[in-house]
Amino acid sequence: MPHEPRVTVTDREAHLQSLMLRGLDGDASAWRVLLTDLGAHLRPFFARRLFDGGADAEDLVQETLIAIHAKRTTWDRNQSFTGWAYAIARHKLIDHLRRRGRRPTHPLDEASELFADHTVEDGATQADLSRCLSLLPARQRRLIEDVRLKGLTVAEAAANHGYTLTAAKVSIHRSMKSLNARYATAEHAGTASDED
Repeated sequence: MPHEPRVTVTDREAHLQSLMLRGLDGDASAWRVLLTDLGAHLRPFFARRLFDGGADAEDLVQETLIAIHAKRTTWDRNQSFTGWAYAIARHKLIDHLRRRGRRPTHPLDEASELFADHTVEDGATQADLSRCLSLLPARQRRLIEDVRLKGLTVAEAAANHGYTLTAAKVSIHRSMKSLNARYATAEHAGTASDED
């Protein structure tokens, strides 16, 4: 029995971006398909992050789709569409949680999860990921790309980049720790400025 080809985050990005471009150019049918497809990704994304088991998920889906429609002309065609849409969804979720006086139980910074199959381990949109990884030296960046994005084993990536297995593990750990620290500092600074 043949199995269906796996849809990657990149494939999904290309599909949604194509629909968005066609919608912006006046194709009403493409715009309807885009909103329907986005709704299908947004429902489980919100449901997993809400305390009430997702009772408010549909409201958040509708709020997000309305915001995407209203802000559609602000999307930069040279940037990731899913990253832009995710940012809107994330802000709608944060606003919802603030209105309710609750904190989320799941991380909000899993951008690719919004548009990915649950078997895909990615953690950020392509644009955010590229920006984040650009902070690392090239050799460390390539090591992380091979292991975390391309799915190579640490041993394979170590051999490709001239690391010992132990050195590769240490490099990956330190690189991730460094990126997490930078991100946490940036998030804290952003939160502090929001409160001013």
